[in-house]
Amino acid sequence: MSTMENADLVNDRKKILQPAVLDLKEVSVLYSGKAAVKKVSCQILRNRITAIIGPSGCGKSTLLRSLNRMNDFVDGVTIEGEILFADQNLYGIEVDPVQVRRRIGMVFQKPNPFPKSIYNNIAWGPSINGYTGSMDELVERSLSQAALWDEVKDRLQESALNLSGGQQQRLCIARALAMEPQVLLMDEPCSALDPISTSRIEDLLFELKTHYTIVIVTHNMQQAARISDYTAFMEMGIMIEFGETDQIFTRPNIKRTEEYVTGRFG
Repeated sequence: MSTMENADLVNDRKKILQPAVLDLKEVSVLYSGKAAVKKVSCQILRNRITAIIGPSGCGKSTLLRSLNRMNDFVDGVTIEGEILFADQNLYGIEVDPVQVRRRIGMVFQKPNPFPKSIYNNIAWGPSINGYTGSMDELVERSLSQAALWDEVKDRLQESALNLSGGQQQRLCIARALAMEPQVLLMDEPCSALDPISTSRIEDLLFELKTHYTIVIVTHNMQQAARISDYTAFMEMGIMIEFGETDQIFTRPNIKRTEEYVTGRFG
């Protein structure tokens, strides 16, 4: 075997051995018996950003919400298949969904700060969940991780509603990080933001993936290409193709994927 062939084999093995944080096995999500997501199987790898793309109504957000049981709040929703997290099925009878959401946090499309002070937006969740460390240190650390501390450190007792849209979204990211999750889910976190705020969020995600595993739903294919390591393309509830982002955008295996990423539909 040549040196080059051996190097390729080593690289392939490294890809295979990368630990999966979430392992989806034939996952379907049904609303009143009608499937919105159909038999999706893939692995979400540790300390990577995975983007989910596809046209409106294809099941992206439904799939994302299934990863931390947010769909539990929707009447008539049932889940089939398995989602393994730390080798445990998230939908097992013995699993506490509240604990799931502490370990797998979520940031929504529209910034939704609490009508409280900036400080209390961060402190509220940990405090009601029995956090015993220094709250001041946790607030500072969370805001720093969200690249917001320098902008608000002298305004902590002001209402979070006084912040700009981009700042509010970073505050919501900080609020999620304060719960010390392992995985961060993001449902189109930049869709309501201006280009400058969007760029800051994208830069932030690069920094956060050092410590967190991130799954992001986005309508913006350029954003997916810029920030993600892996991309899943969905259409009509089906995961058409999943792979490394560079491959999905430049050498897709499925013609339908090529048609979508080149703008022929969607």
